[in-house]
Amino acid sequence: MMGVVHHQSAKEEADAFQLDSHDTRAAGRFREVAGMVTSPEAATAPLDQMERSLLRQLLRLGLKLLKLFLHSRVAAESHAPMRAGRKCWPYHSQKERDYFSIFGKVTFARAYFYSARHGGKCPLDEALSVPEHCYSDLLMESAEVLAGDGSYQKGLQVMARLLDIDLSEAAVETTAAEQAQAVEAFSAQQPPPPVKEEGVLLVAQADGKGVPLVRPTAEVPRTVRRKKGDTKTRKKEAIATAVYTIDRYVRTPQDVVNALFRKPATADPRPTPRGKRVFARLDGKAAALERLAAWTEQREGSHIRGRVALTEGAPALQEHMRTHLPDFTLVLDILHVNEHLWKAGTALYGETNPQRDAWVETQLSDILSSRVKTVIRRLETLPQNLPHSSAACRALRQVAYYLKRNQPYLDYATYLRRGWPIGTGVVEGTCRHLVKDRMELSGMRWTVPGAEAILTLRAVNENGDWEAFHTFRRAQRHQRLYGKPMNTAWLDQAERFQIN
Repeated sequence: MMGVVHHQSAKEEADAFQLDSHDTRAAGRFREVAGMVTSPEAATAPLDQMERSLLRQLLRLGLKLLKLFLHSRVAAESHAPMRAGRKCWPYHSQKERDYFSIFGKVTFARAYFYSARHGGKCPLDEALSVPEHCYSDLLMESAEVLAGDGSYQKGLQVMARLLDIDLSEAAVETTAAEQAQAVEAFSAQQPPPPVKEEGVLLVAQADGKGVPLVRPTAEVPRTVRRKKGDTKTRKKEAIATAVYTIDRYVRTPQDVVNALFRKPATADPRPTPRGKRVFARLDGKAAALERLAAWTEQREGSHIRGRVALTEGAPALQEHMRTHLPDFTLVLDILHVNEHLWKAGTALYGETNPQRDAWVETQLSDILSSRVKTVIRRLETLPQNLPHSSAACRALRQVAYYLKRNQPYLDYATYLRRGWPIGTGVVEGTCRHLVKDRMELSGMRWTVPGAEAILTLRAVNENGDWEAFHTFRRAQRHQRLYGKPMNTAWLDQAERFQIN
């Protein structure tokens, strides 16, 4: 590991950071780095090599400055007995602590006070808001961002390449799991967007996406060759949810047909979702819809003029949507309806017959005009001219049943006239980039806790809350460890030290 600092005696530590009225070792080191870029040798240095050298030198300088900061805080500590009411803790010794920072490892010794009756404490830990583990928040948060977008191994390789720091995969996994536990509390205290930034329609969406899990060794058959359907992994459904507001978007059925068949647009530009929030977890539909209902409650107000809930048609998910969002109108995603119509059209005409496209367009136009009963009758009549056991007959009956079962959610003419959304594009995108793009990387197999931790932190990042969440989490941790609010006065002063 870069910059590992072995423990020094108190005198050696003081000598290493001896201050005078003009200079410090750290300041001298800064001048050395500045001299490197203006030296005669620098006149022939390639830009890339200079950039790499600067990064290494600045990391070493950062380590020295961090050590200087810690030494200054340790040197300023009082060794007078600590008192709280009738409790008293006499000074005992200097107690060592390892701290793995973004610059490297630092070992420092701070004052330790101990009483046989009341135990021991290090007051500097509270003043510095030191975490319970040895890794810095900046270091672990950086590793988590990388692990959220790619595999743990690749993320740690980036950290090692840039910072010359060797973190273990287990440390990042453990920290991610711990930090993910604070997300629900963070979400609960998040204020809704200002009313002036909201749309007039409140929209909730939900969908499921499978996550490949590690099968326990006992469940994997000990055979030379697996049989058909006997996979090495199994999947558990992650329920993705989304809530946002949006302005009305009035269209005609023909506008939607033109969009789906890639014809010239006839409608105005589509409004964009406002205050979109997404989430995904593996704790089941009921828990997911309870969270979604709580999120929609946060967005309620007199500015809301309509409430729309969208799903792709899974009966269990629809039931939970109706139960948890009783004031919302449930709408079936038009893209899934369209896919079923193409399935029926292919069953009738095959993949290449040009009549298929015209037939599907007619059925879609009728459904968008709320003539779904007409389409169902066609689908139920067509099999009469086909062999009863044929694949085409089965496909047509399945599509007819799908439409009949979802008929209460297919009044698209009314939805379009009211300017409501009729597609689940937001939550479909969530399933893809929040769940699939990370959970189904090549060779990925997950435990449920491991998958939930990454999905939870990915959602925080996707919602644009990364910095706000970690500020909240650090404040909560300080309260838990030290029993009082964290001192944030430094944040008000830090701007004075920014380098322009």
